[in-house]
Amino acid sequence: MLNIIISGAPGCGKGTQSELIVEKYKLNHLSTGELLRKEIESKTQLGNEIDSYISKGNLVPDDMIISILIKAIDRQSMETKGIILDGFPRTVNQAEALEEVLKMRNKETTVFIDLEVENRELISRLLKRGETSGRSDDNLETIKKRLQIYEIKTAPVKDYYKNINKFTVVNGFGSVEEIFSKISSEIDLRISAK
Repeated sequence: MLNIIISGAPGCGKGTQSELIVEKYKLNHLSTGELLRKEIESKTQLGNEIDSYISKGNLVPDDMIISILIKAIDRQSMETKGIILDGFPRTVNQAEALEEVLKMRNKETTVFIDLEVENRELISRLLKRGETSGRSDDNLETIKKRLQIYEIKTAPVKDYYKNINKFTVVNGFGSVEEIFSKISSEIDLRISAK
């Protein structure tokens, strides 16, 4: 069973690449951003609380994210070939909780893929996305804060996955196809090593 984590700063192309990975490897896609946005759209108390964090560029607390994600993982069919997580884990606490959840279900992470893109390019991509998406968090001030928080919070997560030999980095600059080719090579390498 393949369980892939795709990580990278906001605007690196995780969502686009996740869709391609899902199609090629027949995985279920779990995007924490999407799960959180659905919760916000539902206008529940939890959704409103989540929105109060996201709209200011802050990370949603670990316990909220973990709870939502565990429910999503457990809803996945036993028939699936695996999952791809997009935007999770973002902290070491989340990484440890995820690995524990997978272990309790006799599963493990196959690979943590880090899509690296320079900040200047990320800001440009996010500002363009903000013009078309209408997302409240795609403005310059919030983008800079999100990138800063991302660097501070996720550097230890990368180290965590390096320490358990599940980490790989992929240059996220280039055409969608070029980046996907590099990602596929890394995934295939992990599959063949099993």
